Amino acid sequence: MFGDISSMISKLMGTLAVILVVAAFIGGGDLISKVVKPEKKWRYTMILGLLGGVFGIYGNISGFDLNGAVISVRDIGPMLAGFTGGPIGGLIAGIIAGVHRLTMGGITAQACVVATCLIGLICGTISKKWHKIVVNPLFALLMSALMEAFHLGVVLLMVKPFETALDIVKQIAFPFITVNALGFAMMIMIITYTEKQRNLAIEKSRLQSELEVASVIQNSLLPVVNDEYPGCKDLDIAASMEAAKEVGGDFYDIFYVDPNHLAFVIGDVSGKGVPAAMFMATSKITLQNCIRDIPSLPEAIATANNALCARNEAEMFVTLWVGILDLRNGALEFVSAGHNPPVLFHNGNAEFMRFRSGFVLAGMENMRYKSNEIALSYGDTLYLYTDGVTEAEDEKHNLFGEERLLKCFEGKNDSSSEEIINDIKKNIDTFINGNSQFDDMTMLCFRWKAR
Repeated sequence: MFGDISSMISKLMGTLAVILVVAAFIGGGDLISKVVKPEKKWRYTMILGLLGGVFGIYGNISGFDLNGAVISVRDIGPMLAGFTGGPIGGLIAGIIAGVHRLTMGGITAQACVVATCLIGLICGTISKKWHKIVVNPLFALLMSALMEAFHLGVVLLMVKPFETALDIVKQIAFPFITVNALGFAMMIMIITYTEKQRNLAIEKSRLQSELEVASVIQNSLLPVVNDEYPGCKDLDIAASMEAAKEVGGDFYDIFYVDPNHLAFVIGDVSGKGVPAAMFMATSKITLQNCIRDIPSLPEAIATANNALCARNEAEMFVTLWVGILDLRNGALEFVSAGHNPPVLFHNGNAEFMRFRSGFVLAGMENMRYKSNEIALSYGDTLYLYTDGVTEAEDEKHNLFGEERLLKCFEGKNDSSSEEIINDIKKNIDTFINGNSQFDDMTMLCFRWKAR
């Protein structure tokens, strides 16, 4: 007896495996939706019903005869069609599989037609009303087991003599219910998984599109440095910003405070991605308004700090370096708020401008900032950067560092600002040797040209 049951299960599982593979291929490739859009409900339902019917026919053909009864996994087709196509889809699949079963003859033919059609209809109705419950594999297992028990009940009611029907049911009940129930539960798991993956792919594509738009918007907030702007004949200016992700928190700015004073700003927002980019935009606009409206640079930075603290629910902060250059004589007033020291390139010698720095912006209210002043000579170059430059890592996690940065200025006496930035980029690329960029990398360089 045990050997017979084992043989039945083995035969049924072989057929079921083929159906699962084909269904997974169709569902994973989203082939049905590509042919007929789900919005066209009747066509979509018809296709699903036909597919379920084909699965049912294959179950019939691959089944085996037992005393005039064809034992198979035929019901998987109508149950699947009902789950995906609703009661109409389940009924269509049940009719197709049932009619084919009728042509095969046998003592249980008529009972199987009735049971298969009703199972497709019932599963479709249950799925339509309680779809979120049916996708639970345990519920699907229980429901399909009840459907197969119902199938056997129809056989007991319709097949005569009753003793023959009872004998068939006794022999096939366990393997018939077990394999079909497990098969339907596995089918639900496959469909649910492929649907989740498809939705994730769609969501990923949507987010990617939004990030691309955000990147374009962010870049549009940065000033374009060319011959037209800022249009200072005494200055050679270049800038670069490369985000580690689609959008980042680094920024730079160049704007006129008045006709004789030009402001240079570079900042680095804590964090990465969209939140940092949003806070970057707020910081940039706030700083520009405060610097233009408040004559004292330290007071302007303090005011900007309080404004950013007041609407900083995300608890982010900004490191900042801002300088205002007097275009008439080269006097440079600047304030640092926790930012990297700039590099001053003077008479062929590059060194860091190390002055006492203030606290980062948006970190704490009512902070005070102190400005410093230097006088640029003609031919001097000032290089501003974010920590993504010095903290660029190679495969062994060694940092590019400040010493390598200073060496990039060797022999650059006659180089333009753009050439200096490009050369530093090349040196960093060579150093990291293809290693991923984990931080935004921003540079702003200007040279007070000799008259």
